[in-house]
Amino acid sequence: MLVLRLLNVVAPAYFLCISLVTFVLQIFVFIPSMFRDPSITPLFSPALLHGALFLFLSANALGNYVLVIQSSPEDLGKDLHLGKGAEVADWLDGSRSPGSALPSTHFCRLCARVTQRHDHHCFFTGNCIGSRNMRNFIMFCLYTSLACLDSLVAGMAYISATLSMSFADPLAFLTLLPHSISQFFSGALLSSEMFVILMLYLWLGIGLACAGFCCHQMLLILRGQTRYQVRKGMVVRARPWRENLQEVFGKRWLLGLLIPVLNVESNYRRQKEK
Repeated sequence: MLVLRLLNVVAPAYFLCISLVTFVLQIFVFIPSMFRDPSITPLFSPALLHGALFLFLSANALGNYVLVIQSSPEDLGKDLHLGKGAEVADWLDGSRSPGSALPSTHFCRLCARVTQRHDHHCFFTGNCIGSRNMRNFIMFCLYTSLACLDSLVAGMAYISATLSMSFADPLAFLTLLPHSISQFFSGALLSSEMFVILMLYLWLGIGLACAGFCCHQMLLILRGQTRYQVRKGMVVRARPWRENLQEVFGKRWLLGLLIPVLNVESNYRRQKEK
């Protein structure tokens, strides 16, 4: 448990550090290098277009990251103080088995709360993922993967111009790291250039991981399942996939694709209010 609590602190710090380094490289290294072509009109230069795209992706990624933390799943354990949590109390003191507890109910030891429609605990946000913040979590994964892809392309363009190399050959990227390490220790490669090359592979790894996680979560949502239900082998009532999507994304799903917004119109929230 101590290791998990430590990971719950280290993982968010790691994500914020990577985000800061990516922002600095984009704003102060990659984008200024794109202004060097005098034949392009400054108004429609690739630097301005790329800068606007990067800021859009970064704002959505960080905005949804904040909303995931802000929109924590509701603590069913609070009902104990209101006299409404008989089933929750039985489950907490061990008199009720997990399989007979409330549907998809889980007590997270790291968050110290009981949540319904629990999906998993995300260490990078230090928070549980449930119905209230599932949409923001998926948007966070989506825009993080797109921001990493954008940074990867910009970094490859910078390295291609700096080292006068071409990535037309698919094997060029695979052999870039071992060749760069040998050149770095021989003194033929600057430390700043080696740092950018290492960041290329880091962006690739983070981008693929976030994209895969986003696709996996979307598949579970279409099935009306959560990761916790799949892990425990719980049977889920079959529903049309459109209802499953609306339960998570609500009617303002298009607005949520463009700007970070709270998930205030989902079917789950309306049911809780009734």
